[in-house]
Amino acid sequence: MLDFDFMHQCVPLFSKALSLTLYISFFGILLSLIIGFISAWILFLKVPFLRVIVVIYVELARNTPLLIQLFFLYYGLHNITGINLNEYVCAIAGLAFLGGGYMCESFRTGLESIPTSQIQSAQALGLQSHQMMFYVILPQSLSVALPSVGANIIFLLKETSVVSVIALADVMFVAKDIITQYYKTNEALVMLVLCYLIVLLPLSIIFSLLERFYKKRVL
Repeated sequence: MLDFDFMHQCVPLFSKALSLTLYISFFGILLSLIIGFISAWILFLKVPFLRVIVVIYVELARNTPLLIQLFFLYYGLHNITGINLNEYVCAIAGLAFLGGGYMCESFRTGLESIPTSQIQSAQALGLQSHQMMFYVILPQSLSVALPSVGANIIFLLKETSVVSVIALADVMFVAKDIITQYYKTNEALVMLVLCYLIVLLPLSIIFSLLERFYKKRVL
């Protein structure tokens, strides 16, 4: 049987840890969206030199675990460059670096789904480059990219569980600490699952509804 009294006592600890997780997730995901979109736009425009850099970055980001990236930022970067980053900056930067690679592929897929005929038609109508981007390319590409972007956001939220390795007291850190100190394994794991469900389940529902709404409006 679960010790519900003990779980109730742990609510403040998990609430504080969840706030930290959301803080890191918000800024990390926001930066990953910006990095991903800029990278995808470079690939879409086929800018020669920058395109090579983006391709290397995407492959590096997508094919290395967040854990390794965090270790490099927190421990290795200082040894190589002498730059010291605190654990919060490392966590956000690592999440942004990893997420940017995945977001780039999502946005690239959306951008490449636009038929060339539509771009040519927009040019024939005399639309400027920024008008084509806002009225033709972005609305249609986002409707294609949205499901993948939503899945990436949920994936990145779950990936924050590894930031405890650089001494950040997120929900995973608190759960492991409770298990170590009080041997309340079941209670800690149930609280951990509930914390992620509270955040991820509403997000999943919101993205599903947003996807349907957006497709109806655009298509």
